[in-house]
Amino acid sequence: MSKIIVLGSGMVGRAMALDLTKQHDVTVADIDKAALDKLKARNSSLDVLQLDVRNSEQLINALQPYDLVVCAVPGFLGFNTLKNIIIAGKNTVDISFFPENCLDLTTLAAEKNVTAIVDCGVAPGMGNIILGYHNEHLKITDFECLVGGLPKIKKWPFAYKAPFSPIDVIEEYTRPARYVENSQLVIREALSDVEMVEFDGVGTLESFNSDGLRSLLFTMPHIRNMKEKTLRYPGHVEYIRVLKSTGFFSTKPIELNGSQIIPVEFTSRLLFNEWKLGETEEEITVMRITIKGSDNNGKKQTLTYHLYDRYHQATNTSSMARTTGYTATAAANLILNGTFSGKGVFPPELIGKNENCFNFIMNYLNERGVQYVKTQFVNE
Repeated sequence: MSKIIVLGSGMVGRAMALDLTKQHDVTVADIDKAALDKLKARNSSLDVLQLDVRNSEQLINALQPYDLVVCAVPGFLGFNTLKNIIIAGKNTVDISFFPENCLDLTTLAAEKNVTAIVDCGVAPGMGNIILGYHNEHLKITDFECLVGGLPKIKKWPFAYKAPFSPIDVIEEYTRPARYVENSQLVIREALSDVEMVEFDGVGTLESFNSDGLRSLLFTMPHIRNMKEKTLRYPGHVEYIRVLKSTGFFSTKPIELNGSQIIPVEFTSRLLFNEWKLGETEEEITVMRITIKGSDNNGKKQTLTYHLYDRYHQATNTSSMARTTGYTATAAANLILNGTFSGKGVFPPELIGKNENCFNFIMNYLNERGVQYVKTQFVNE
């Protein structure tokens, strides 16, 4: 039985800890003692540790007894936390989705003999894994990933709920979106190029540009066209654009009644309750991955993976926590059972290219009811 520490006891962190405790000795660390006590009450076999990951020395010392670290801290803390995990010499799986380039830590991880699998959630995550696998078998020309987490009940005005911090969602709405078109890097404003898309069981959703390709821009430069877009219920983008255009997402301090406030922090505080996903609130995760290319015989193929996942009532686990968290816990087990042992920083597409890793992750998710349904069309 391996010793694992999960950094972060948010909705996704909790789901991962509870999944891993079935096979491993798990500790959950967080700065919020009340959240830790609540998790401990839910599963007494979990150990808890109050810890501030911003204290580098304290973090590095705290990690020493563990075989593997799962990092689920907010994105703005992610890069430095991952760096300190690597300095501590610990193998890790990361889902913090920080804005910095994860590949900048590759040399450090190799020097420390560390295996670090990053961006290992649903998107980025499974989209990359699936692309990495098929990139070994096809000459791929096009990749598109449409993905979103949505509440089952639409509540005006935003018709949206988040299983993680609003500040991380706002980051998705403000960070410029990068995609590849005709082998050229294109940078567009987030929330741009809104399109209406139909999904079985859901209806019409709106898709918009977001910066979800991340490492694929560097690891898959041979693919001519690559794009990731986020999905929301129709009308959501317009309300977000209003907030954005009027300065509610600004990071520049403003003076109010003699005090300095940062607008985005104020907005995040207001949106916390508006976007907070209830513990038993039903929501869904929808994803469509489309890959186009040709096989060794020159036959053109189009592959589509569909995901429709719902809140799991039996375990009171949100769909986004399941689809994100179980991808990460699958990767954690890949490291612990020795199936993947490369040293350095590995985005998910470099894991998916290994057929044994790909099959393990897909089977792991299927066992937990997270099912990606594949359709394939061959153009003779």
